[in-house]
Amino acid sequence: ARVFPRDVVAIDGEKIKNKQKPIYIALNKPVGVTSTTDETDKSNIIRFMNHPKRIFPVGRLDKDSRGLLLLTNDGDSVNKILRAGNAHAKEYWVQVRRPITDAELDVMARGVPMLGTRTLPCTIERISPRAYKIILIQGLNRQIRRMAEFVGHEVAILERKRIMHLTDNGLPTGAWRELTDAEVAQLLDAVKDSDGDPTARVEGPRPKDFHQPGPGYRGERPPRRR
Repeated sequence: ARVFPRDVVAIDGEKIKNKQKPIYIALNKPVGVTSTTDETDKSNIIRFMNHPKRIFPVGRLDKDSRGLLLLTNDGDSVNKILRAGNAHAKEYWVQVRRPITDAELDVMARGVPMLGTRTLPCTIERISPRAYKIILIQGLNRQIRRMAEFVGHEVAILERKRIMHLTDNGLPTGAWRELTDAEVAQLLDAVKDSDGDPTARVEGPRPKDFHQPGPGYRGERPPRRR
């Protein structure tokens, strides 16, 4: 029998749901776009994307920040990716408004008090007198900007370059693309053992690839003012 989009199919009176094909998108978000689906926000990411399917962002990236952001229609995978205990690394390039010292970078790397807790130790690598690369496994509200403020600095440019194995290589600011089958497979494999609770924590060592970017990653150019 032929089944059309609006047809209702049932077995023994129980309707069969037509599950949507999962969509996974990588967007190089520009400054000025808000990572929200709230339609009252005129700068919301859904309006910017204008995608024909109902998708939503995985996590957030500040309106004043730019860089890599994932979007999908797969809610189950979203929770697993966001789950705190999975220690999924995200890499950012940061430029502050004046030179920052090695001692100040070390203070941030060891963890600073914030929002009633303390940031986890992280990797920070200097790029230039005013710029550095930072790899986090947390996602506290405006964490990188607050960390810089704690040591007396103001962030001028904040750009996310990597989420787990996914990078912004070859993706201009404002452009987006669907993930390849291989990228999706690696993404789902990384979260297959998660229970999907985004607030859960697990003990033990971080994943072996905690500091390792995906294939083809290039880390040579620092953030540039535009």
